[in-house]
Amino acid sequence: MISTENIAWFADIGLADRLSVGGKGGSLGELTKAGIDVPPGFVVTTAAFERFVAELEKQAPLRARIAELDGTDLAAVTETSRQVRDRVERAALPADLRGEILAAYSSLCGNGGDPVAVRSSATTEDSEEASFAGLQDTYLWVIGGDAVLAMVRRCWASLYSVESVTYRLRHGLAEDNVAMAVVVQAMVDARTAGVMFTRSPATGDRSVVTIEGAWGLGSAVVSGEVTPDHWVVAKITGEIPVREISDKHIRQSPRREGGTEELPVDDEDRRAPCLSDAELLQLKDVALKVERHYRRPQDIEWAFDRATGRLLLLQSRPGTVWAQKEAEAAPLATAQADPLAHVMAIFGGRK
Repeated sequence: MISTENIAWFADIGLADRLSVGGKGGSLGELTKAGIDVPPGFVVTTAAFERFVAELEKQAPLRARIAELDGTDLAAVTETSRQVRDRVERAALPADLRGEILAAYSSLCGNGGDPVAVRSSATTEDSEEASFAGLQDTYLWVIGGDAVLAMVRRCWASLYSVESVTYRLRHGLAEDNVAMAVVVQAMVDARTAGVMFTRSPATGDRSVVTIEGAWGLGSAVVSGEVTPDHWVVAKITGEIPVREISDKHIRQSPRREGGTEELPVDDEDRRAPCLSDAELLQLKDVALKVERHYRRPQDIEWAFDRATGRLLLLQSRPGTVWAQKEAEAAPLATAQADPLAHVMAIFGGRK
């Protein structure tokens, strides 16, 4: 499997390639090269997106329409978003680009048409300065080449959602500097899945890993549709001082024909922990390995495969909650020529 201008395989990319594969794609490549178990996949690069958009621009302006919007005019943003998204979703792909994506999907899944996740990967997402997480689309359990092509276009179109457009306008991000790559990744039929944080999102404590999980696919946890089980695990000792087991009434499950559905959880499993202590410690160890690789706290999506029990990571991004809090506090520590004056600038107001 050889990477090209339009298709980049995880094994060939890393965070340094963010401009061509987006934040999510770069992170998945980085994890792969670091020896972390990640479902295999490839990225439809920003070069493919730029070529696609250039063809649309020949017919009528696209990016200029977004750049000219007043971010406070919600009605105008909503209508322009609807029109632009419709254009992107309906437009045909150049024949050779279509062929490259189909060939990569076939290489990943074989002729059996195994399911994949098709996930947006914007160049401005999953960074410490700005996180687009959740603003663009993800499609799970996509089956067949035609469906993959359609979901790639939908991911591109989600760059022009109302939420994404208003985010960029509010933060003054230049439209010409924003592009969308798309991750196509082998799907995990998860027995249980969720998220974990190598720095406590509640307290900022860096000595623990906070783990949240529920039955089925992790989409129910990420979207907030189910209250997950919650654990806090000490990084050094492996002690588990916090155990909060919730009533997990639903789970996200794959549909045979593609897509996902909500199903009720059996009564005996609703209030049963979705992870064993051994699995919690396994998650903690992997979280530490990822944090050491990136040298900073991480927010991580994970899943345990239903058939094999194998732990797989689906994404890792810089922890944003406490990074933002510390960035907001940083101006208090203005550098001083005199070290004592520097200390006094920080603590001078305290008694």
